[in-house]
Amino acid sequence: MAMANKIIISCAITGSIHTPTMSEALPITPDQIATQAVEAAKAGAAVLHLHARNPADGRPSPDPNVFMQFLPRIKQSCDAVVNITTGGAVTMTVEQRMAAAMQLSPEMCSLNMGSMNFALYPMARRHKTWKYDWEESYLRNSDAYIFPNTFRDIEKIYKTLGEGHGVKFEHECYDTGHLYNLAHCIDRGLFKPPVFLQLIFGILGGIGPDLDNLLFMKRTADRLFGDQYLWSVLAGGRHQMNFCTNAAMMGGNVRVGLEDSLYIGPGKLAKSNAEQVAKIRRIVEELGYEIATSTEARAMLGLKGADRVRF
Repeated sequence: MAMANKIIISCAITGSIHTPTMSEALPITPDQIATQAVEAAKAGAAVLHLHARNPADGRPSPDPNVFMQFLPRIKQSCDAVVNITTGGAVTMTVEQRMAAAMQLSPEMCSLNMGSMNFALYPMARRHKTWKYDWEESYLRNSDAYIFPNTFRDIEKIYKTLGEGHGVKFEHECYDTGHLYNLAHCIDRGLFKPPVFLQLIFGILGGIGPDLDNLLFMKRTADRLFGDQYLWSVLAGGRHQMNFCTNAAMMGGNVRVGLEDSLYIGPGKLAKSNAEQVAKIRRIVEELGYEIATSTEARAMLGLKGADRVRF
């Protein structure tokens, strides 16, 4: 559970939202992902949230073999907790989204707590030319996407990875209803408290990036889960740092990374994931908190340990 004055920094290294045209800093190849992940850990990230991409064109990839091109190097080079996505990309099936975690048995996985519109298409307006031919259609077609995370999907992921592999979940909650979905699942015995919530703001289709919503989500979590949860906050794009700062002031944990925002300040692209980690670390420490080490994060989150993964 929570340790007094300790804040976990998670870093989402690449994700599946942004495309290669948008930033030269976005890591695409296994070498780039490994390098940036290790640098982020050295800058203070206790948890690394990881997606894979096709090394040839940067397209999101569910292939466990691609994950295996960077996960062992990350594990050998730092002690950070590896958190593998089960969200993948909205274009993937649930089976594809689970494939890497099933094979590699990480300490943590993300788990989206409800189906939703997940719209990226406004981002396509910012670019006239593209590095790769898949990028524009991937973004523009997202006005037709529903990101499926049914109760049956959630149960399948829990039973396969939670019961089957001892995985702890980062419960990604994009709206207030997702908190109630999680509470329902706990009532059914699917997850064992304390749970780890990732409250997400600013994705088109989810709850908006208004600070009133942060306070409301936190109050709702208090009502539903009492003291049996830890929580973290991420926000998309320009809202990243101010939402994380407010979360830290409220005693929450924080998540940054190029999956969530490509910027380090207004109009200024980040040079790396580590640059964002270093910035939020400075803010957290200036507020009088300490960042949690990976060892402390494992204790706070109740993880099985790096010696029980398969990479």
